[in-house]
This record gives sequence, structure tokens and C-alpha cells, in this order.
Amino acid sequence: MQSLLEFFAENKNDDIFAIGKYIESHVEENWQILLEKHHDKLLRAFERTGDMAYGAYLNFLFRPVYIHLKQVNLYPEPRFPGDFSISREWGNQEETNQQRWMWSTIKSIDGGSLGTIVTITYHDHNEFCIPQKPGIITLAQTEKDDVVAELSLRSIDFQQSREFQIEYEEYLRNKS
Repeated sequence: MQSLLEFFAENKNDDIFAIGKYIESHVEENWQILLEKHHDKLLRAFERTGDMAYGAYLNFLFRPVYIHLKQVNLYPEPRFPGDFSISREWGNQEETNQQRWMWSTIKSIDGGSLGTIVTITYHDHNEFCIPQKPGIITLAQTEKDDVVAELSLRSIDFQQSREFQIEYEEYLRNKS
């Protein structure tokens, strides 16, 4: 994997959009390879813990990106792929094309925010399946309300879905 510093030099840019292209390139090159390499381990994890197996996969996928960001004094907040409790998901339970959108703000060591990287994970709740490459959206926005507003403009499904935390609290209330 090319270092982020080399990527910046090659692209003559080091803003959030260059970082987004770098991450997209990494995902394009590695998403399927890692899925195949860790297939048995991820299947066992799905059998034991269900959807947490997708988090394990995303950790495998984003670990090199995290290391390369750290080398140039940048870090994602929260760690990739983002905060599950504020993520949004939609799709038919019977289909394998459900989507979960999560995001992380890219920050410098001095605390400044460069922008936001959104990860779209396509998945299935019935069996471990990632039917297509995870998507990456790069945003200049960094505040949660601004990120939500921008993503709502880009996707009616995102706009109409609720944060996981809110959805789960409602589920628990209705279950009682």
C-alpha cells in the first residue's frame, strides 16, 4: 500500500478530498481480498456474535488506513468506520443490500478538523455477506448536524432513517 505522504505528493494535494481518494483506492484494492482472506474467521464470528462480524471485517479493512493517517499526524474521530450509535441503516431484511452509513471526522494532532469520511457498508442480517465494495463519501463538513444535513441531501433513504440509538430505544420500549 502506498503511503499517504506519497499519495499526497503524487496528487499535489493533502486536503480531505485527497484523503477520501486515498481511502477509496485502498478499499477498491483490498475489500474483496480481505473478505476472502478472513472468510472462515468472519463466518464463525457471525455465527457467534451476529452483526458484530461486520465490525471485525471493517477493522481489518481500515487498520492500514489508520496507520497511514497516524504517520502524517492525522487520526479519525471516532475510529473508522464511525460511531455505531449514530449510524443509520435501511433496507429490506430479506435482501442482501442493506446499507449502514457511519462516519469519522479526520483530525490533526493539534485538534483541527479537516473533514469527514463516510463509510457505507452493504450487508445482510441473515448470513455473513458483503455483496459489494463498501462505499466512501468525503465531506468538508465536520459537525454532526452538518454531516447529517449533507447526507440527507444526498440520500432520501438516509434522510428517512433514524440513528441506531433512537431506533434501538424505540425497539426496547415496544418490546416491554
